Amino acid sequence: MKPSIVLPDGTAVPALGQGTWMLGERPARRATEIDALRLGVSLGMRLIDTAEMYGEGKTEELVGEALDGLRDEVFLVSKVYPFNASRKGVIQACERSLERLRTDRIDLYLLHWRGEEPLAQTIAGFEALQQAGKIRYWGVSNFDTDDMQELFATPGGARCTTNQVLYNLSRRGPEFDLLPWQREHRMPIMAYSPLEQARLPARGALASIADAHGCTAMQVALAWVLSRPGVIAIPKAGRPEHVRENAGAGDIVLSAEELQALDQAFAPPKRKRPLEML
Repeated sequence: MKPSIVLPDGTAVPALGQGTWMLGERPARRATEIDALRLGVSLGMRLIDTAEMYGEGKTEELVGEALDGLRDEVFLVSKVYPFNASRKGVIQACERSLERLRTDRIDLYLLHWRGEEPLAQTIAGFEALQQAGKIRYWGVSNFDTDDMQELFATPGGARCTTNQVLYNLSRRGPEFDLLPWQREHRMPIMAYSPLEQARLPARGALASIADAHGCTAMQVALAWVLSRPGVIAIPKAGRPEHVRENAGAGDIVLSAEELQALDQAFAPPKRKRPLEML
């Protein structure tokens, strides 16, 4: 398994976690999805990401059920809607998430994307939650470099712990200036949809490297994300076999030649690109 990633305060968290977008929305799949999440924890994927937006709370409820007896083993991440991101609204939204998650604290609480509420108000809400012991850390999601600069210019904004963005082999725009900016500030990136929802082409360089390692093309793509410095990957898996595949990617070490081949197949950015979202 890939080594941990260190947060700005020195806390280590798993570099390979579990996403949950679209889980918990189909009752027929509930038992399988719970089994998948619990298996992932047992395989070392002890960071679980969710959000109040996912299934309008249904996903948080699923995660809460899946973590029965496992809560203390997991670094739990959730996110607040922008329209709930006033000082008072953040606190109220967090309380609702805590109830759905069946826990007394969230380890990392993120603003899901920029909205109309002033950042100072959102930060004030986060800090109140920290003081109450409801959250350990706070951060943001879908913030581009200029957003991060504005955040850091806001009182308290430099206490942000991470920024969760869309990042994978086919979405390398953050490499131009956002990732360097965050490395400069010793802040990790959390990569959502690191496999582009399995839409990456399972041929060409990915297929050749997979054949050499005796693994799947998607495992190579995930191993590439895990090879990036300061990046946490949170692939979603709703089936145990998919969880095992993701976990196996943590053991793949790509050579310099293989990384170069992937650069040729999926070119890094040569200019600034607008931050992409799913």
